[in-house]
Amino acid sequence: MASSMRSLLADPSRYLRSFRVFLEKSTEHQSMQEFMEQQLPGVVASIGNGKSAINILSVGGGAGEIDLLILSTVQARYPGVTINNEVIEPSAEQILKYKERVAATSNLENVKFTWHKETAYEYESRMNAEKKSKKWDFIHMIQMLYYVKDIPATVRYFHSLLEAQAKLLIILVSETSGWETLWKKYGSSLPLDDLCTYVSSADIKGMLDSAGLKYQLHELPSNMDITSCFTEGDKDGELLLDFLTETCEFSKTAPPELKHQIMEELRKPGCSEKRNGKVLFNNNLSVIVIEP
Repeated sequence: MASSMRSLLADPSRYLRSFRVFLEKSTEHQSMQEFMEQQLPGVVASIGNGKSAINILSVGGGAGEIDLLILSTVQARYPGVTINNEVIEPSAEQILKYKERVAATSNLENVKFTWHKETAYEYESRMNAEKKSKKWDFIHMIQMLYYVKDIPATVRYFHSLLEAQAKLLIILVSETSGWETLWKKYGSSLPLDDLCTYVSSADIKGMLDSAGLKYQLHELPSNMDITSCFTEGDKDGELLLDFLTETCEFSKTAPPELKHQIMEELRKPGCSEKRNGKVLFNNNLSVIVIEP
């Protein structure tokens, strides 16, 4: 690759900025919130039966927005029961935001929080070194499997930590999304390095089927307004393009031909639809709930 393109994850602060624009411009969190309100109560209905404390592990908890929705659903199902909520998150900045969010949220008296500034792999290595294998009643991995080197091994490891009534919940982009189209076509031209792998629900389903694991699948419709990507020099548009391609300063560093092809691709029906003068990228998500 002769161009000066580099992975967006090589610049953590730009990554977080582009991620925030993505959350502003997409219905991602609204879609997840709807799932947490409507479907999650059924998912967690038996995880705490007969228990005086419920242990929850959040793998890649980010700034905690979705974690707190999950916790309030579990609290509603098991009022007054102690919840031990441990969070694995490699970004110090995200952990700080998570702690601020917890401090500003009421009704968390029965929840104990522990944060580990580490990756999923570092957590696994530490547990193995300490010869520990703590069991969990609920483990969730939301939008984080892209950043794991060995996805099957990571899923197998966390699955092995489930209690008898527990569930492992994974959320990632759906095989019906524009991400699938874009990355399958152009992933090999982008500077992903070892920092990010492209994976969709199709890959995870294949993996679970071959391992003979039982799971349920829920599809969450979601979109992202990428109209600003087509305005030369638009700051939000440039950050969104970085996020879509996982490339730092994509507009400035991509070879002109590649940039042209990707901009064309983003307008096509496989990626987006035009509605009310906007270009809406298909950001559909899949929720996969795995049994012990």
